[in-house]
Amino acid sequence: MPTLNVASEVYTADSVLIGRYFEEDRDPVPFDSISEHVLDALIATEDIRFYKHNGVDFMGLVSGAISTLKGDPRGASTITQQLAKNLFKTRYTNAQGYLSKVPGLNILITKYKEWMTAYKLETRYSKKDIITMYLNTVSFSNNAYGIKSASIRYFNKQPKNLNVNESALLVGMLKGTTIYNPIRNPKNAMQRRNVVLAQMGKSGYLTEAEVKGLSRDSLKLDLNYKDNIDGNDSYIRSAVERWLEKWSQDNEIDIYKAGLKIYTTIDSRMQKIAEKVVAERMEELQRRLKNTWGSEEPWRDKEGKVIPEFLENHARKLPIYASLMQKYHNNEDSVFRDLQVKKEMEVFTWQGMEKVKYSTMDSLKHYLMMLNTGMMAMNPYDGEIKVWVGGINHEYYKFDHVNQAKRQAGSTFKPFAYMAALESGMSPCDKFTDKPVKIEFTNKKGEHEIWEPKNADWSVSYREMSLRWAMARSLNTITAQVTEAVGWDKVVDVAHLCGIESKLESVPSVGLGSNDVSVLEMVKGYSTFMNAGKKTDPILVSKIVGMDGNVIATFKSEQKQVISPENAWLMTYMLRGTVEEPGGTSQALWEWDLFKNENEIGGKTGTSSDYVDGWYMGVTKDLVAGVWVGCDEQSIHFKNSATGEGSKTALPIYALFMEELYKHPELGVTFGRFPESTVEIKKDYRCPSPRIRVEQPVDSVETPDSPEDEALLLPELEEVKPVQRELDMQRNNTQENRSDNLP
Repeated sequence: MPTLNVASEVYTADSVLIGRYFEEDRDPVPFDSISEHVLDALIATEDIRFYKHNGVDFMGLVSGAISTLKGDPRGASTITQQLAKNLFKTRYTNAQGYLSKVPGLNILITKYKEWMTAYKLETRYSKKDIITMYLNTVSFSNNAYGIKSASIRYFNKQPKNLNVNESALLVGMLKGTTIYNPIRNPKNAMQRRNVVLAQMGKSGYLTEAEVKGLSRDSLKLDLNYKDNIDGNDSYIRSAVERWLEKWSQDNEIDIYKAGLKIYTTIDSRMQKIAEKVVAERMEELQRRLKNTWGSEEPWRDKEGKVIPEFLENHARKLPIYASLMQKYHNNEDSVFRDLQVKKEMEVFTWQGMEKVKYSTMDSLKHYLMMLNTGMMAMNPYDGEIKVWVGGINHEYYKFDHVNQAKRQAGSTFKPFAYMAALESGMSPCDKFTDKPVKIEFTNKKGEHEIWEPKNADWSVSYREMSLRWAMARSLNTITAQVTEAVGWDKVVDVAHLCGIESKLESVPSVGLGSNDVSVLEMVKGYSTFMNAGKKTDPILVSKIVGMDGNVIATFKSEQKQVISPENAWLMTYMLRGTVEEPGGTSQALWEWDLFKNENEIGGKTGTSSDYVDGWYMGVTKDLVAGVWVGCDEQSIHFKNSATGEGSKTALPIYALFMEELYKHPELGVTFGRFPESTVEIKKDYRCPSPRIRVEQPVDSVETPDSPEDEALLLPELEEVKPVQRELDMQRNNTQENRSDNLP
């Protein structure tokens, strides 16, 4: 029995099918999973004496010859012969011998081979096996191979549930999958279906009245293209494919042909929550970005000036540009006139596909201005990835923003600088002063440079602050001092130890997140903090089951102790400070219902230069999650911190996700405090910050764009709403209660 090319299936951890890999979309089914109407239609149409011959029907040959002489040509191949042809490719050149080159002998030799093969099949397999193998091998066009793929593709149902008309339509296609294709040629398909119904009537499977009634019915297709299912699932399928690339090579297994069942660590229920939140929030953010620029051109350089020829340079990369240049004999003016012609088209929007009258240039602008996102959530203790949202729509944006895209991390990188400080012997209570900083250093070219980092609000308070408070407020001045004190090489080393794999430039600004990293790396790094200092490799695939039902591979996370458990616990305590400390940059989380039952959340916002990238990293006792928001084209971004910083773009996605997740405790993520330390905490960390009103949290490596922005970001005390005072009191009580119970 030759091996069929069988599609592999990808499942979530809770056994929900989310995708398939195939060259031929085939999923074999047993005999009892096929509707009897399919069997009746097939026998009536293709081989009425199927149960009476031994592979070759000589009576059928004679009958076929007589019918041909009467002007009614029909084939005489049995189902078994057709199976032999499908399995062993007897009509292909590589199945032909030398005698086939003799004129007139070709068809005779081929037929003889098919007869002999059919006879051997009949001696080794039952009739049920043969008809089942046949239905599992035949092509039904539209990349549907086998009866199961066809029934799902055309009628969105299992083959067991096909009714008479549906069965007749599929069997009718076997005479010619193109001419009788119900999608391309519905009229021909209906005529052929009615012929099959008539044959079923002649063979006694249907009454004359049933044939007449069924023939009047429409096709009633319910198309289901599994290779174009939900975009986020497609990101997962692509990620799993990349994940298994080395495994496939090492084990010489082709996941497109091997019929595997691949079980991911993704929880379909968490994934659905994440996708819903992303869709709702990104639609709002997209509207905000559009309103930010209005009729202005949004592509700007570092000085805020419009980038000349921006759209034109992108258009020159399109395939249509090359063809138009050929058409217009390299006359670019004519090419761009053509590209400016408006025509009816559909474009992707958050309201669905929208019919518009756009030119190619309009369409290009539309897609370049779309905000994108990457989101991942992981269990920090076993490395299992629970949520993977690679972007907003896989059909239009193939690039995966979880592990392929690398963007400037901004302030979300600061915890690695503070971890370096802890590893160097400092404690969360060590104090630095928020003051102007000037750092002199020699760059890689041997040149002398001076770096003077500024806080995001342009101000310095000259206040002495603990490391916990400084990190909570995301102060650039103190982070730069900490980085200088421990050495930027140390910051790079600690980040790499925790799980950041990207190349990091060892420069004074490294602690402020000047390097590009992926969402996956950041989640991995923060998981090291939560897992008592053990770096945990993320796992996307848990096991692989072969076609025979046996498990052929399992995957577990590798863990390695890379930082001390004491310092890891202290970092989780410091991450909580962004919620609990006055002026902490995560205090916007209080707007959501996240703090029941003494729940504790830690996290870090991040915003890169010019508000290009918005980040949020969140940690709870059960889950570490990372969110990035931005445009793929980095010259398109928000204008100011009020609209574009991480606390306004990425943080709400995290908050909404967690709020909804907490409504479903059965998913394993519940309210509660962080785990207590497994070791004695010898360093001092009980240093509550003064309960004073400080600046509105701002988090960016850039300064506000104007004095108006500064005024917006620094409201006076009397302007603070009463509800904000109430939130402050809640935060104070939370910290005070927590401090009373610390070990």
